[in-house]
Amino acid sequence: CIRDRFYSFQSMSYTIDIYRGHARPAPDFLSFACYVSMFPQLVAGPIVRYGSVAEQLRSRKHDVGQFTYGLTRFNFGFAKKILLANPCGEIADLCFGAGPGSLSTTAAWIGVSAYAFQIYFDFSAYSDMAIGLGRMFGFRFPENFNSPYKSKSITEFWRRWHISLSSFLRDYLYIPLGGNRRGHLRTYINLMLVMLIGGLWHGAQWTFIVWGGIHGAMLAIERLIGQRAGYSAIPAPVKIAVTFVVVLITWVFFRAENFEVAARYLSSMFGIGGSGDSAGIVFAQITRPAALFWLSLSFAAAFFMPRTTEILRSFTLGKAVAGLALLVLSLAVMFT
Repeated sequence: CIRDRFYSFQSMSYTIDIYRGHARPAPDFLSFACYVSMFPQLVAGPIVRYGSVAEQLRSRKHDVGQFTYGLTRFNFGFAKKILLANPCGEIADLCFGAGPGSLSTTAAWIGVSAYAFQIYFDFSAYSDMAIGLGRMFGFRFPENFNSPYKSKSITEFWRRWHISLSSFLRDYLYIPLGGNRRGHLRTYINLMLVMLIGGLWHGAQWTFIVWGGIHGAMLAIERLIGQRAGYSAIPAPVKIAVTFVVVLITWVFFRAENFEVAARYLSSMFGIGGSGDSAGIVFAQITRPAALFWLSLSFAAAFFMPRTTEILRSFTLGKAVAGLALLVLSLAVMFT
């Protein structure tokens, strides 16, 4: 399960940081156990390296201001999960669960877009809640997302998406493999290997490996064409749109249960094979006013709204009250 993967990564981080001299060994087994079982972020990240919290385990600051900020950060994250991720997940489930011939091209693109927002706000919400819980206990965890769908390339996407995993793979795998210090060909091979392993980390299925392989290939291609003079002249909105489309295509492999479902879904996205009468039923369900409202709100939040950390950078009483209001609203929606 995901918890076991984060547990493994944190245990590896401890061993490697100690071996490299980036941190001192834990003074006792209890301190080590506290690190590897740190419950606020153990379920879904961010991945916290031992070197970054070793001193915090020994001594950290507790006060009302830190606790209030942490509670508000948690409330914002909880609202992301309930008010944005869950409604988008319902749309995605309808589309990916549709049988053969039950999905029009438009519905397929809506469905994969909904899944893109679902997985982003799910993961971003968990990170916000983990960071908030950590702050309530005096810990400062690293930020894990930085508006990834605003990226102008897949390379930039991986600097913004699941930042703790990206940096972990870079520092503990890509750089030890040689990084970009052993020529262009070796660099491309290293990028592919890292992303294939990153895909395998998400699940022991071929669809995850293909997802990682496509991202690795795109990273290699961008490193190659990034040196071309004409690439920098492409307008930023075009780069963002193209990058988002590529990410959407890869999300199909991430979401699909197997290659058969992925192939069928991609065929619907590109209008191959056509659709039957049942496609109208699915389309009507995912274009209900409520569904379109939550999808539009998710789109606006992902592309135009500031990140939670930016909203709370200047922390005020009004923002704390807004966080409590979001918590009450989210609970009301969750139990409706």
